Amino acid sequence: MADDFSFDVVSKVDPQAVEDAVAVANKEITNRYDFRGSIARIDFNKKDLILTLFADNEMQLRNVADLMKGRMSKRGVPLKNLDFQKLEPAEKATVRQSVKVLQGIAKDKAKEMVAAIKKSGLKAQASIQDEQLRVSSRSKDVLQSSITLLKEKDFGLDLQFVNFR
Repeated sequence: MADDFSFDVVSKVDPQAVEDAVAVANKEITNRYDFRGSIARIDFNKKDLILTLFADNEMQLRNVADLMKGRMSKRGVPLKNLDFQKLEPAEKATVRQSVKVLQGIAKDKAKEMVAAIKKSGLKAQASIQDEQLRVSSRSKDVLQSSITLLKEKDFGLDLQFVNFR
């Protein structure tokens, strides 16, 4: 096994980049004319990685979400890792929406990836390790093919390939 090669598949989001994007978005919200006098804002719980969007109505909430997505993409935060929850009514006829920032690969997604690699017929072994996936093989070419395979399929997450050795 000493001559085996491997890489890890991870899905990470930089919490600092998210915090910076939220700060810039909130600043823009306070300066925009169409948000004057409204409660529109974005709160970020850095510990739990949950964003909460607040607005006076659904249309304004969509505008806040679009603004936030724009700021996130400029900072390199993958939008695929934002899990928008159901819209909920808040106090005084306002609305709010929670957005989870997904870190790591969930077990069910990791199982899908393992199945995709096995189904492809590539001579590579994939194993789930906590919130990441390790793919190993005797051939670097097979690993390159595995990366290409995983990039082509949409697993609903932004994937990064690290620790190639």
